[in-house]
Amino acid sequence: MFEASLDLLLILFAAAFVAGFVDSIAGGAGLITIPVMLIAGIPPLQTLGTNKLQGIFGAASATISYARGGRVDPRTQWPMALLAFGGGALGAALATVISGDILLAVLPFLLAGIGLYFALRSGLDDTDRQQRLAVPVFAGLVVPAIGFYDGLFGPGTGSFFMIAFVTLGGLGMLKATARTKMLNLSSNLGAFAVFLAGGAILWKIGLVMGVGQFLGAQTGSRLAMKRGAKIIRPLLAVSSLAMATKVFLDEQNPVYQWLMM
Repeated sequence: MFEASLDLLLILFAAAFVAGFVDSIAGGAGLITIPVMLIAGIPPLQTLGTNKLQGIFGAASATISYARGGRVDPRTQWPMALLAFGGGALGAALATVISGDILLAVLPFLLAGIGLYFALRSGLDDTDRQQRLAVPVFAGLVVPAIGFYDGLFGPGTGSFFMIAFVTLGGLGMLKATARTKMLNLSSNLGAFAVFLAGGAILWKIGLVMGVGQFLGAQTGSRLAMKRGAKIIRPLLAVSSLAMATKVFLDEQNPVYQWLMM
């Protein structure tokens, strides 16, 4: 069993706070917390499971904050949330039996595309625009697919939900951000249930980081509600491009390995 010292717990708490702050606005908490946990010496499977536990706190914190601010009504999101939960659980179950090499190879290009879209596309603000998919189609296809990805792999899930709500759902930046959090919470819960059944949770580390995530998400979501698209758009663009770079330079990435040959 992995044991963490007080100094290490403080470092993990600080990393989780930063991750919660960024994730509540633009997504991408896992690209901060997972490397820190691995560097700390936590085994990979326990890192993934424990990351889902602490991520639940951040997503729940942001959901509560946006709901209290009147930016979203969670009661209207429960059908999508159930689909995200199921997708997350199925993805996590499949993650135990298949290789993630293909996703790891494609992911940097998807994230870079999202970053460039939000950086360069004009007219992206807090104003709603034309909806391209009917709600039942969006809920039945897009939401469980992204939830499945969250359970199977994870990095950038919030960014994928964001671009789906903006480009397909026709929502403004702030409204899209608010709706993203409950769905991310649900897919986290679905994946967490699978990891919990497999005994891959370090409870002390997960709860300490969870407190950090909760506080960071409170701070980030309040800033997002105050500044709207002015803070969401640039942070989302920078976060997506940073995640793309991080994943691409991962030594386990097949494309990186091919280029280094």
